[in-house]
Amino acid sequence: MRHSTTGFAVILALSPVQQLLAAETSESEWSATSNVTFVSDYYARGISQNWHKPTVQGGIDLTHSSGFYTGIWGSGVTPNTFVDANTEIDVYAGFNGSIAAIDKLGYTVGLISYLYPGGSWKKYSALTLDKGKPSGDRFNTTEINVGLSYDWISAKASYTLTNWFGAEKATGWDGSSKGTVYLELNAAYPLPLWDLILVGHLGHLDVAARLEASGFPNANGTPGTYKTNPDYTDWKVGLSKGFKLAGSEGWSAGIYYVGASNNGYWGGYGGSSFAGSTHSDGSLEYKNLNDSRFVFTLGRAF
Repeated sequence: MRHSTTGFAVILALSPVQQLLAAETSESEWSATSNVTFVSDYYARGISQNWHKPTVQGGIDLTHSSGFYTGIWGSGVTPNTFVDANTEIDVYAGFNGSIAAIDKLGYTVGLISYLYPGGSWKKYSALTLDKGKPSGDRFNTTEINVGLSYDWISAKASYTLTNWFGAEKATGWDGSSKGTVYLELNAAYPLPLWDLILVGHLGHLDVAARLEASGFPNANGTPGTYKTNPDYTDWKVGLSKGFKLAGSEGWSAGIYYVGASNNGYWGGYGGSSFAGSTHSDGSLEYKNLNDSRFVFTLGRAF
């Protein structure tokens, strides 16, 4: 069994960079901020990325008064899902703006790459579609996105320019997964009580490929489909609050109820340990990565 670690190394490596940027941009149209967060479980788009274990996350953002932004962010992930990778690094850039004709109406366009250093489908020993040899590429994925916001509500669409986390013919799918779409609706409503923020999210994933049905037969031996379709709808609802701690500002905490549909895939193939983790009896370890559960976060922005 491979052991997952948190993103401490990423955060420590970024800290001196943030200090340098802050010094260089203090009197310009640029501004730099950084953040560190503890999460009880890293859920992304309704799916646990860390095998239902806690981790630490952190990042740096650089913004310009024109609306341009860029940044880097890191988190611990599980090698049970991302074989031989225990860190996710996101690199992104884009532009945020407002539409003058309508008060409180804004827009965003951006590009983001999800990177998993050291991780590759070739390190999944059971995946031997290439003449009996391990097959497949890395999990790295790049998306473009566009969104609109009005006051406390926003909507965004994301479109993959690459395969969706390595899903392709070489990894047992019926074709390329480029063009996978994720749609989301988000809300952050200020409540008139203790400065709480009511947070809501609804999203839907439409993957542009399917697992080959022949590899997942039904009980009678005929080709099955119940585990071959990864599409799902996810949700999130909860409360967040910003506060001071020991005289220092920038702290925030949140508690959210998160989850997603499609137990057939995310409790089956999508929830299996590709790193070969097993139970004490030797059987392959599975987890429902889309389980509905409460997640706690505690972080600070600098």
